[in-house]
Amino acid sequence: MARRPVSRSLRGGGALAGIRSSGTARSGARAPSGPAGSSGGPGPDRLFLATLGIRMPPGLWTSDFSNRHPGVRIEVLNRSDLEPGVSISDYWISGNPPGTWAREIARYPDVVRLESLAQVGDGCLYRITYRNPPVIELYRRLKVPLQFPQWMQAGKIRWEVAARRSEFDEIMKYARRVDPGLQLISIRRRSLRSHLPALTERQQQLLTQAMAAGYFAVPRGITLTALARRLDRSKSSVSESIAIIEKKLLETAWQSPAPSS
Repeated sequence: MARRPVSRSLRGGGALAGIRSSGTARSGARAPSGPAGSSGGPGPDRLFLATLGIRMPPGLWTSDFSNRHPGVRIEVLNRSDLEPGVSISDYWISGNPPGTWAREIARYPDVVRLESLAQVGDGCLYRITYRNPPVIELYRRLKVPLQFPQWMQAGKIRWEVAARRSEFDEIMKYARRVDPGLQLISIRRRSLRSHLPALTERQQQLLTQAMAAGYFAVPRGITLTALARRLDRSKSSVSESIAIIEKKLLETAWQSPAPSS
């Protein structure tokens, strides 16, 4: 049986430790004040990194499903655009045997398609195609990358925000509209250049196409040869491009600090 990989931020206390606690921000964490560039504020190349605990709005399959099953843990591993208004993501969801939740999740109105991929640890990997929630359009407008993985349980999400000051303020304003009682679990600053993966537009497109075709599925849904043929590119070109993408994403993941607890 495959063993579920554990990310650094899950060690020592669990992914949802901050969400389960009561009150507002832990350790007195507060959003920064004052305009960017002012005394004590970050310069234009600085990034705000925050960890939020947010109650998800009703009407999303993740919200309704996790409220119905408060003991179930959900980990969102990635997201890619599939077509306008529609995304595709891989989810790890606790509960054996494989496909335990497939039929129920597929009935939610915002779920377009569902595939049960493989058992991993005490849960299963699912690939789910779904209609975009409003937050996707917000991030697209701000041109801010979503941070993964994300953790959900009992109707709440542990949300990682990485953005410059102006974008950070808009995201926080949106989050407070969704959940006025949100928790600001931690906030910190670091260099923007050291955090964001520098994927080109062509690399982003290839990553989306490869994910949609099932290249990163477990087990793999398409061979490298078949993927290259579908994209009308040489096998060596696609292989090299994917290796560069994976290297950039892995470097970014290792550079990212574990959230404060």
